[in-house]
Amino acid sequence: MRSATAPRSKLPDVGTTIFTVIGQLAAEHDALNLSQGAPNFAPDPALVEGVARAMRDGHNQYAPMAGVASLRDALAEKTERLYGARYDPADEITVVASASEGLYASISGLVHPGDEVIYFEPSFDSYAPIVRLQGATPVAIKLAAPHFRVDWNAVAAAITPRTRMIIVNTPHNPTATVFSADDVAQLARLTRQTDIVILSDEVYEHVVFDGVRHESMARHRELAERSVIVSSFGKSFHVTGWRVGYVLAPAELMDEIRKVHQFMTFAADTPMQIAFAEMLAQPDSYLGLSAFYQHKRDLLARELAGSRFEVLPSEGSFFMLARFRHFSDERDSDFVLRLIRDARVATIPLSAFYTDGTDAGVIRLSFSKDDATLVEGARRLCSI
Repeated sequence: MRSATAPRSKLPDVGTTIFTVIGQLAAEHDALNLSQGAPNFAPDPALVEGVARAMRDGHNQYAPMAGVASLRDALAEKTERLYGARYDPADEITVVASASEGLYASISGLVHPGDEVIYFEPSFDSYAPIVRLQGATPVAIKLAAPHFRVDWNAVAAAITPRTRMIIVNTPHNPTATVFSADDVAQLARLTRQTDIVILSDEVYEHVVFDGVRHESMARHRELAERSVIVSSFGKSFHVTGWRVGYVLAPAELMDEIRKVHQFMTFAADTPMQIAFAEMLAQPDSYLGLSAFYQHKRDLLARELAGSRFEVLPSEGSFFMLARFRHFSDERDSDFVLRLIRDARVATIPLSAFYTDGTDAGVIRLSFSKDDATLVEGARRLCSI
C-alpha cells in the first residue's frame, strides 16, 4: 500500500544496517557468520534456569522503571569492587532494555539542538544518527590505520564552545583497541573545567586481553563525575538477544536520562533482571571472560596464520581486523561479498563503520563463536 502522505525523513541517508544486509546474504549462501558479535553457543544453564524460575515465581509484570532493586544493588557492589566507585542504586543506576537503549536515552536526554558531539570513527553505527536526531552535530575524528589510536591533539582542535559530549568506546568496536592510562589522562585534561559530558560505551568491559586493565571511566573520579557509562548483560553473559543493559551516571545526569528511558521502554524485562542479579553474586560467571575470549582470539589468529590476510592486534572485544589490500584492490564491500559467495564466510567491511565510507582495505571478524566454527571459517578464508 502506498501512503497518501509522503514522509519527510529525519535520516534520509540511512538505510538498512550492514549487519542485517550481511546476515541475509550469509543465510542465502549458507555462509559461516563471522560478521556479528553474537555468540553461537549457549549461555550458562544456571542463568537460563534463573529466568525460568523467576517466571514460575511470578516475576512477569513490569519492573520498577529504574530496574529491579536487587539488580541495581548488585551492580553498585560490582562497580565498587572492580573500579572503586560507589554509585547510589536509588538514583545513579538504571537498568535499560539493551545498551542501545542506554545510548539513545543518554544522548537524547543530554544533547540539545545546536550542540556538537565528538566521537571516533570507525565507530558503532548508531552514534551519529542518534546525535542527528537531536538536532545536534556529530563531529567525527578518524582513527588512523593500522593502530587506530586516538589523536588527542585532533580532539583538542575539535572542541568548541558548542561541544556538549564526547563519546568514547573501550574496548573499541570495531578496531579492538583499548584505552590506556595515558588516553584517560588526556581525556581528563581536555574536559577539565568544561561542561562536556563523557558518554562511555563499555559493553565489552570484561573482554580485555593480555593482562591489560580495563580503564573504565568509573575508575577515575574526575571523569566519573562527568561520565555516563553504558554496559551490557548480553555481552557479558552470551545472551545478546535478551536485550538488557545498564547505565551508571551521577544523579543530576541520570535524572535527565531517566526522563527519556521512562517514555521509551519504561522498564527492561523483569525475569531477566531477577536472574542477572543472582548471577552477579557469582563474580566467576563473568570475570573469566577475558581468558575465555582470548583463547578464541588466539585460535582464530593462529588458524589464519597461513592465509594471505594480515591480522591486526586485538586488545579487547569480540573482534579482530584483517587487511587484504596487499593482495586485492577490490573495495572492501565488494571483497566481503566475494567472501560470502566464494568462500561462504560472512565478515563486515570496515568502511561500514565510517560515515563517509572510508575504505582502508580492512574487514572485521568476530571470534564470539564456538571453536569448530572458528577453525572452519579460517580454513575457508585461507582458500582465498
